[in-house]
Amino acid sequence: MEIMRIVVTGPVGAGKSSFIRTISEIEAVDTDRKATDETAALKTKTTVAMDFGRLQFGQNVALHLYGTPGQERFDFMWDILIRKAHAFVLLVSSHRPQDFRSARRILAFMRHRAKIPMLIGLSHADNPAAWPMEEIMLALGYLSPHNRPPTVPVNALETTSVANALAALIEAYARDQMAELNRLNKDALI
Repeated sequence: MEIMRIVVTGPVGAGKSSFIRTISEIEAVDTDRKATDETAALKTKTTVAMDFGRLQFGQNVALHLYGTPGQERFDFMWDILIRKAHAFVLLVSSHRPQDFRSARRILAFMRHRAKIPMLIGLSHADNPAAWPMEEIMLALGYLSPHNRPPTVPVNALETTSVANALAALIEAYARDQMAELNRLNKDALI
């Protein structure tokens, strides 16, 4: 069986657990515990190790979705989860500019650990306080529109929205694999 491992990461409250619960065909496994630090101001429970969900395609292909904790004190889990991932989604709350710096740190951490395709999902984009995508991309360090990963609005509570985000990520993964295959073929001819 072919298994594609996708990590869903981002700051606290960006929608990682909801994203996985929304699309998983199994009951998502979570490690939610009562929030006891500054996270309690945002939500009552928080992920302390990981979330896990699965989406099966036929008998031979499955997506395994791993959600990271959003708090930096659990970055050892980020490291564990990204190491064997094929691709990752960075969820960013469009309406919480105070979280953009944290999202940028998570992005740098993941990109440093693994050179794999990624997608930026902008959650809460329908909130009246949401920042425009261009400004969020600048805050994340993407100064040129030509050098950015795929970026899509995501409603982590809507199956179609989550499925569209995953489809865009899988497309990016397929393009990356095709480029690598072409590079290897070109090298073999030299």
